[in-house]
Amino acid sequence: MPVSPSKTAKKTVSAEAKLAKLGLHTDMDLVLHLPMRYEDETQVITIEEARLHGGDTSQVEGVVTKNEIAYKPRRQLLVHISDGTGDLQLRFMNFYGSQVKQLAEGTRVRARGELKHGFFGAEMVHPAYKVVNEGAPLPTSLTPVYPAGEGLSQPVLRRAIGEAMKRVDWTDTIPAEVRRQLQLSDLEPAVKLLHYPPQQVDEHALADRSHPAWTRVKFDELLAQQLSLKRAQRARRAKGSPALTKVGVLSRDLQVALPFKLTGAQKRVLAEISADLRQPYPMQRLLQGDVGSGKTVVSALAAAQAIDSGYQAALMAPTEILAEQHFRKIAAWMEPLGVKVAWLTGSLKKKEKQAAYDMIESGEARLVVGTHALLQDVVTFENLGLAIVDEQHRFGVGQRLSLRNKGVEGAVPHQLMMSATPIPRTLAMTYYADLEVSVIDELPPGRSPIVTRAIDQNRRDEVIERVHAAALEGRQVYWVCPLIEESEALQLQTATETHTLLAEALPDLNVGLVHGRMKPAEKQVVMDAFSANEMQVLVATTVIEVGVDVPNASLMVIEHAERFGLSQLHQLRGRVGRGSAASVCLLLFQSPLGHVAKQRLMTMRETTDGFEIARRDLEIRGPGEFLGSRQSGQAMLRFADLETDGWLVDQARDVAHDLLHADTPEKAATVEAHLTRWLGGREEFLKV
Repeated sequence: MPVSPSKTAKKTVSAEAKLAKLGLHTDMDLVLHLPMRYEDETQVITIEEARLHGGDTSQVEGVVTKNEIAYKPRRQLLVHISDGTGDLQLRFMNFYGSQVKQLAEGTRVRARGELKHGFFGAEMVHPAYKVVNEGAPLPTSLTPVYPAGEGLSQPVLRRAIGEAMKRVDWTDTIPAEVRRQLQLSDLEPAVKLLHYPPQQVDEHALADRSHPAWTRVKFDELLAQQLSLKRAQRARRAKGSPALTKVGVLSRDLQVALPFKLTGAQKRVLAEISADLRQPYPMQRLLQGDVGSGKTVVSALAAAQAIDSGYQAALMAPTEILAEQHFRKIAAWMEPLGVKVAWLTGSLKKKEKQAAYDMIESGEARLVVGTHALLQDVVTFENLGLAIVDEQHRFGVGQRLSLRNKGVEGAVPHQLMMSATPIPRTLAMTYYADLEVSVIDELPPGRSPIVTRAIDQNRRDEVIERVHAAALEGRQVYWVCPLIEESEALQLQTATETHTLLAEALPDLNVGLVHGRMKPAEKQVVMDAFSANEMQVLVATTVIEVGVDVPNASLMVIEHAERFGLSQLHQLRGRVGRGSAASVCLLLFQSPLGHVAKQRLMTMRETTDGFEIARRDLEIRGPGEFLGSRQSGQAMLRFADLETDGWLVDQARDVAHDLLHADTPEKAATVEAHLTRWLGGREEFLKV
C-alpha cells in the first residue's frame, strides 16, 4: 500500500530534524561529518574459524536453525545459526518483536561481533547483523561508523552523506601552490577516502588519524580557524578606540607609592600594554601569569594610564571574594593619590548600588571594581577607556562583549584580560590567535618554594597533628574540601563536617569556615579574621581558589585531591607560599586511584611550574579546561588534536597570514570560500 504524502513529509522532516540536531544543515556539513571509526565487513570467515579465534571481532554468515525467546535469567532473544562448519548462538538482551520475525528459521544472516565461549557454547552478544541472500556481495571498502544522535541510524546517515557527496561543490579552497609546497592531498579524494576507505588502506594510520587524508582535513580545519580569528582581529582594529597616550602623574606616583619594586617581567608586560593603549584602535590583550606573579599591580598601572589620559577604567572579576581582594588592594594604592575607586556587586543594598551608579555615570569614580553587576544596563560610564577582565575564561562570550559595549559612543574601550591559568603555546596559537599575549614569567622575590606531598586518607590523624604543630608555630592553614553538603553519589568529606571534626580535634585553635553559599558579608567577616591572624585554620570550598592573599598561611591540605582538575589544584596551592616561610601542600586522596588521578597527583608533586602543569593538563583533559565559555562550545576543533598536530598549527597560521595580506580578489574569494565551507554561520563564535 503506498504511503500517503503527509506521512512521507512527516518522515522526511523527522530525519532532517535529527540531522539538524547534530549540526548537519547543509550538504557540506554532511560531507565533513567524518567517521569516528571503521568496521571491516569486507571478509566473511567460517564459524569454525571464528571459534578458533575466539575473542576477536569477526564476521560470519549462516542460516537460522532455531529462534526462541528465553526468560531465564532474564528475557532475551536467542538465535542459532549454522554454516555447515559449526553452530553459533546470537544473543540479544534488548530486542523488538520485528527482530523475532526478521530472524525467523531459514533466514540467511551475516553477523559481526566478538565471539565468546559462554556456558552454552560459542556465542555473540548483540552482534551487528544484516539479513542477506546467498552469494550477496561483500563491501569493497571499510564500513564507516559516524557520530550519531538519538534515533539516527548508521544506514540513514550513510545514505544522507552519500547523496550529499554527489551534490556538493568540490572546488579546492587551498591554492595549488600551497598544496604542492606543504605536500597536501587534494580535498575531494582525501574526504572520499575517509568516507570509503579501500581494502588496502593502512588501517592503523586511519585509526590514529595520521593518514595523509586526515592531515589534509585537519589542515583545512586549522586554516579556517586561523583565518577567522585573524580576520576578526583586523575587523576589531578597524574600530576606533580612545588613544590613552598619557602616562602622567598618577602612573608615576603609584609606582613610587608601591611597597615593592616591579619585577623585570612586570615591567616588560606593562610596556607592552602601555604601547597598545596609545593606539587609536582597541587593545585586545591577554595577560597571563602564574599564581602570585603580580598581575593585579600591572592591571592597576594600566588603569592609571587610562585615568591619566582622562578616561575611566573598570575591573571585573568572577567572584565577590576575588573582586573584593582586587578592590581592597587597588583602593589602598589609588585613593591616597586622590583617585575615587567605586565598588559594585549584586549583594550591595539598593541605596549603596544607586550611589555607585551615580559615581560611575558622573565620572566621579575613575576606576570601578566589581563582579557581573558591572554588566547591568543601569550601569552607565561617563567615558570608559579600559575594561579589565580577570579570570576571563570564567565569563561567557556575551558577558565580555557587554562590558566592551559600555564605551563612549562610536568608540570601543581597550580590553585587558587576565588569567592565572597559563595557556600552552599551541592552544594560544589556535584559540587565542586574535589576541596579543603578555606573559609574566617571573615570581616576585622572597616567595618561598612549596613542597607538595600526596597522602592517603587513612593518615588523616597525622595530617591533623601536622596542622596543629604549624598553628602552634604561628603559621596559618587552609583545609580545602570539594563539597559543601553530603552527597550520596560521591560520599566525599564535606566542608561543614570537616569544620566540625577539626574544631573538636583542635579545641585550642580558632577554626573558621567559608563556602560559596554563605552571604558575602558573612564570608568577609571570616576572611578578615583569617587575614588578621585571629583564626589559625580556615576550612573552605574552592571559593578561595583565586585572589586570596594571606602571606602567613604556609600549609594547605586539599581533601579528596583526586576529584580536582590539575589547574584547580595548582590555583589552590598558589594560596600558600606567599610569604618567606617554607610552605607545604598536602594532597589527601582516597585509594584506589584511577589512571588520570594518578597522573594529576604525580604532576603536582613533580612541578610547581604553571606552564608545565598547563601543558600536562592539556594532554590529560583537552582544551576545554582553558577555554571556558570563550567558544560557546561551537568552535572546538573536531579533527585536529593540539597535542599531536602542533606542527600543522604553525603551517596553517603562516598560510592564513599570506592569504589575508595578499590583497588580490582571487585570494579574498579563496578566504571567503574556505570559511563558508568550514564554519558556515558559526564564524561569529570565534570573534569574541
